[in-house]
Amino acid sequence: MTHSHPPYGGQPDPNVTPWSGPPAPQAQPGGYPAYGQPPPQFAAPVPPPQKSNRGLVIGLSVGAAVVVLLALCGTGIGYLLVNGDDDDPKPVASGPANPTAAPQPGTDTSTEPTPSESQEQPNNNNNNGVTARYSSELSAVCDGGQILNAAPYNGPSGAKAYAFSNSPDRPSSWSSKSVSSNKPYYAKSADYQTVSVVGCLKVVAGSEGTPKECTYKDSAGKTVTVSYISSSYTLTFYAAKTGEKIGDGGTVSAPANRCPSFISYNKATMKSYAAPDSGSIEAALDKFLS
Repeated sequence: MTHSHPPYGGQPDPNVTPWSGPPAPQAQPGGYPAYGQPPPQFAAPVPPPQKSNRGLVIGLSVGAAVVVLLALCGTGIGYLLVNGDDDDPKPVASGPANPTAAPQPGTDTSTEPTPSESQEQPNNNNNNGVTARYSSELSAVCDGGQILNAAPYNGPSGAKAYAFSNSPDRPSSWSSKSVSSNKPYYAKSADYQTVSVVGCLKVVAGSEGTPKECTYKDSAGKTVTVSYISSSYTLTFYAAKTGEKIGDGGTVSAPANRCPSFISYNKATMKSYAAPDSGSIEAALDKFLS
């Protein structure tokens, strides 16, 4: 096959048919494709995209949760309001706000102890306090009591004092011990409210000495023999108003080396116990209140 091309810049030859490729296939009548040609492809229509209900479902779920939460909050508030008018109020413990919250790292959650937690407070109650009406009632101090109308103890200088003692046969009974009226700490019976110091002489258990037999005439004129017994006492000083121990007076003897002119004795046991020596009591008071 001869291909003839027109010269550069010339006109095409009218007697030559230009190459234009193989002839186009002829369409078959009725619109069917030519024999040997593949049938045309028809694409199925694309359905419109389905709208997702996920957002709607989530929105409804969140809304329902909010409604439930509000209902619970409303119930709690109503419960608090109802219980706020309780006729039987109960004590509420104060504490730091939000006690269930976990402390942040490095946070010191300790609190300063209150005085009632860090140290024991003194007992200032007056459960055993009495208001004395007579001088003899100041002996209640020797049983752990307090004299509410006694003078306060401000030191030994100028203090007034009383002394009391018990005995082996009467340990719960206290008798007054006299001191010389020329002592600076002496107080009359009528001036008991000026007394700020009480000296208590308590017999030492098991300190009884060998009895001394003394003979007397009783009120009926009958001769009786009485066992006169010596012993020892411990002297302790207390503040009359508070019952606080303020000093020790040491040991005071109750000698029975000779029979007294007059004697008190127990008719059942025929025993009598010697009283603490007055001179020893004064010596102890002089030393403590000087």
